[in-house]
Amino acid sequence: MMQQKTILVADDETPLRDFVARNLRARGFAVTEATNGLEALALWGAESCHLLILDVMMPRMDGLEVTRRVRERSTVPIVVLTALDEEADKVAAFDLGADDYLTKPFGVGELMARVQAVLRRSQWAEPAAPPSRMRRFGEIEVDLEEHVVRVRGREVKLTPTEFALLAQMVSHPNKVLTHRMLLQRVWGDQYGDEPEYLRVYVGRLRRKLEPEPGTPRYLVTEPGTGYRFVP
Repeated sequence: MMQQKTILVADDETPLRDFVARNLRARGFAVTEATNGLEALALWGAESCHLLILDVMMPRMDGLEVTRRVRERSTVPIVVLTALDEEADKVAAFDLGADDYLTKPFGVGELMARVQAVLRRSQWAEPAAPPSRMRRFGEIEVDLEEHVVRVRGREVKLTPTEFALLAQMVSHPNKVLTHRMLLQRVWGDQYGDEPEYLRVYVGRLRRKLEPEPGTPRYLVTEPGTGYRFVP
C-alpha cells in the first residue's frame, strides 16, 4: 500500500489555512496545521512530513526563517505563500531553498498543481531505483537514477528542485537550454517568464558544485538566452 503523504500547512490566517487543509485532505493527504513559525518548526521536527507549505508573514517566526532553518537539516520540499506582487519575498524564499511559491489569493486548481509538481520532483528522495554507475564530469559525479551527486568524492546534498535542474542540464551537455525550457521542465508548464528564479537556483548549484562559483566552469550562462552545462 502506498504511504499516505503528510503535508504541514503553516499560516496564521485561519480561513486560508482551513481552505488549504480541507482541500488537501479531500484529495487524500494527511495534514498537520500550525498557526505560527515556531509551531511549524516544532511540528516539522516531531513529525515525518513530505511537504511544507509556509506563509511568509507569520508571528513568532516568519516563513523565510523557517525555510532557512529547515534547509540547514533537510531537503524536504517547501512551498511558500506570498502576498500579491511581493517579488522580493519570492526571490528571497528561492534563495533560501524554497521549491515553489503560491501568490495569494489562489484557487484549488493552482494549489494542487503546485503541490503535485513539487511532490513529483521530490520522488528522487525515496529509495526506489536500483544502483547505477555514476556519470562523471571532471570533479562532478551525478547518478541520475540514485540521485546522488558528489564533488571530488564528497556527497553534496541537493534539494529536489536543485537536483531536477541539474539533471536537465547534465542530460543535455554542451547544449543551450533556454530559460523557458528549463522553467517548464523543472517547475511546470505554467512557468516560463521567471528567469530570476533560474538565476537564484543556478547560483545555489554553483556554490555547491563549482570550484570557483564566481567564474563557473560547468554551469555556464548564455546571456539573454539560458544556461549550458559544460562537461
